[in-house]
Amino acid sequence: MTIQSKFPPGWDEARVRRVLAHYETQTEAEAVAEDEAAAEDRTQTVMEVPTELVPAVRELIAKRQR
Repeated sequence: MTIQSKFPPGWDEARVRRVLAHYETQTEAEAVAEDEAAAEDRTQTVMEVPTELVPAVRELIAKRQR
């Protein structure tokens, strides 16, 4: 049986492996520093969204990026 993976545009197995390696080898202090830096990024917002609205939010983001 062949398992076929589907990656977003611009992603492939090698990129996924690099991202996994980054997070798997990251120390706790590095993870905290990364989270703190993300929280200070004024170009991004983090918010809670009801699960049933996630597909609609993703669609809006995808449309904006096109």
